[in-house]
Amino acid sequence: MSLIPATILTGFLGSGKTTLLKRVLSEAHGQKIAVIENEFGEENIDNDILVTDSKEQIIQMSNGCICCTIREDLREALQLLAAKKRKGLLDFDRVVIETTGVADPGPVAQTFFMDDEIAESYLLDSILTLVDAKHANQQLDTRQEARRQVGFADQIFISKTDLVSADETADLMHRLKHMNPRAPQKAVHFGEVALSEVFDLRGFNLNTKLDIDPDFLKEEDHDHGDHDHDHCGHDHAPGESCNHHGHAHHHHHDDDVKSFVFRSDRAFDPAKLEDFLGAVVNIYGPRMLRYKGVLYMQGTDRKVIFQGVHQLMGSDLGPEWGQDEKPCSKMVFIGIDLPQDIFLQGMEQSLV
Repeated sequence: MSLIPATILTGFLGSGKTTLLKRVLSEAHGQKIAVIENEFGEENIDNDILVTDSKEQIIQMSNGCICCTIREDLREALQLLAAKKRKGLLDFDRVVIETTGVADPGPVAQTFFMDDEIAESYLLDSILTLVDAKHANQQLDTRQEARRQVGFADQIFISKTDLVSADETADLMHRLKHMNPRAPQKAVHFGEVALSEVFDLRGFNLNTKLDIDPDFLKEEDHDHGDHDHDHCGHDHAPGESCNHHGHAHHHHHDDDVKSFVFRSDRAFDPAKLEDFLGAVVNIYGPRMLRYKGVLYMQGTDRKVIFQGVHQLMGSDLGPEWGQDEKPCSKMVFIGIDLPQDIFLQGMEQSLV
């Protein structure tokens, strides 16, 4: 049986998760989707589109989608669904886990890597984060869970942009990009979004595509005197401040969730890098939300694809470096108050 793709849907209370989910569930896309609601609140998706009167808390919908409300263990719910699918009792193509508005998506994501039984049945596809344009700044200012949800995202959907000005939306997008340059952002209206932007995003696949928005790095370039000219032939600034000359309306938010990028065209010494990453993960693991890179390693002519979530990390050999491709490493770290200088220095010292 091939692995069942799983998507984690997160976002602060009122950001429109349920609206998006209802839309995805009710569309005629021919896919059978199982939804696990990791909900503790009152407002459930099932209120108006399904009947929840079943002992097992699994309900089949008219278009073949399934809903399962769990209030305890995510692992058990995933195992139960997989077992029923294997036995032919339930038929579904993929799973969407809707987390509570205040949830940290980290532990949910880790379930797919730490648990062998889950890892044998499921493939974690991506974390989608919904951000409510009207209330986002206040939520990001006051709630770390909201900032974590942004840091973890593979795709960010911004809802309720019709309730704020275009400038406010631009400011918000700018702020989110500083926190997470990896995740594409898209404004969505009442959950109207193409399924191709929701499913099969492969955010957790170890593939060579390292999604860092190229504009994020470009935008930093002309704004800072303190250029950090890296060896990959690009100018890039440390990416800390966003006091943009010529963009006077950008407000400076010093969020604790930040990202920074390491680049070099010198090869890594595999043993040194492993020691360094092992050490920082030991100390900063809980604050390291997502980190991902395509690395140039001594001893192999193939790209090394690397990624991690909190304390868990993994790497894989990718394709060979192209004939006309200059091998170089690029790694993005997204985390909470990570000491950028220690990370960048440690990476530098792990080079051959």
